[in-house]
Amino acid sequence: MTIRQHKLANGFRIVTERMEGLKSASIGVWVDAGGRHERAEQNGIAHFLEHMAFKGTKRRSSLDIAEALEDVGGYLNAYTSRETTAYYARVLENDVSLALDVIGDIVLNPVFDPREIEVERGVILQEIGQANDTPDDIIFDWLQEAAYPDQPIGRSILGADKLVEGFSRADLSGFVAERYSPDQMILAAAGAVDHDQILREAEAMFGAIDRRPSEQVLAAKFGGGEKRVVKPLEQAHMTLAFETPGYRSDDVFTAQIYAMILGGGMSSRLFQEAREKRGLCYSIFASAGVFADTGLMTVYAGTSQDDLAGLTALCVEEIRKSVDDISRPELERARTQLKAGLLMGLESPASRTERLARMVSIWGRVPSLEETIARIEAVSIEGLQAFSSQICTSRKSAMALYGPVGGAPSLSDLTDRLAA
Repeated sequence: MTIRQHKLANGFRIVTERMEGLKSASIGVWVDAGGRHERAEQNGIAHFLEHMAFKGTKRRSSLDIAEALEDVGGYLNAYTSRETTAYYARVLENDVSLALDVIGDIVLNPVFDPREIEVERGVILQEIGQANDTPDDIIFDWLQEAAYPDQPIGRSILGADKLVEGFSRADLSGFVAERYSPDQMILAAAGAVDHDQILREAEAMFGAIDRRPSEQVLAAKFGGGEKRVVKPLEQAHMTLAFETPGYRSDDVFTAQIYAMILGGGMSSRLFQEAREKRGLCYSIFASAGVFADTGLMTVYAGTSQDDLAGLTALCVEEIRKSVDDISRPELERARTQLKAGLLMGLESPASRTERLARMVSIWGRVPSLEETIARIEAVSIEGLQAFSSQICTSRKSAMALYGPVGGAPSLSDLTDRLAA
């Protein structure tokens, strides 16, 4: 497998990885234009723009876009995150050029037909309504908002419905002009791909775009706080979060391994103690999410109103205990899970393409698997305990609760218990 990179004169980056023996490929364009790149009045526009990319270009109608790759058995999709908007496809080897042409077309040539804007506005408002009606979806938006109050990185990716109702064609075009500069884009491809062919086609497609200045991204500042919404639901939903390092930190794998030990699987502490031994919940987990300059270690659980206080106390106690009693078998199990997940994922061209784009965005290069595994191997019990100690003593955390949660302990009470 060979990774090759190239940067065009205007800053547009191309990275590919040939995977021998495959007959299919994944290809896409990743743009540094996500939720955290929006001003307050633009909240939700990156996601709206992602939707509009499929609604017609100067060369293709929305139906043409849908049929172009489905006619050859391919797949086309997109997503918006807090830091990225991605447009990607999966096709057979002979259709890579077609996929690149379609992706380039929807990224560079959307027409923003006013009639289609109105249609998609309704679709997005339905999506917002669905998210608001899904407790274990909306609670994570509330947690993000509590962790990073009054900041772009803390706002919902879908946006506020009142803002979405007012976005115009000029607003969409303006965001493209502000954020879709070629130096903010990465073309990544993996599988049955020919780097030289992709480079030629990408240069013809993206090479003439003028580079434009972009506004500086506001640095994330973890504030912490509590959001509690009392509602007569069947389940009480609880999330708790602590700030962790961003993905350029040497400690990023410490945070991920710690989250696995705490609540990353059926053998984790929280699953065993809360579900298997005490029957306090059906769903409970911990995870470590990362951004460019910050991260969140998050605990989630759904339980009954009667068990909420006890379950919350148990989560805090398990974090507090981990300062002193993380064992070597726990470390080795979590380390193996992390490595296995990485290696298994990379058997898929789509996962490799995602990794290529992400690594080039973070580091400007693609670290070898050996380098990444060495960083995972370097995580120590002492490092995990220091990480846990920092969580307990920082006195900075965020919490979101939804459902019959009026009797749940306050965030300040939980913080005091952690520091005890």
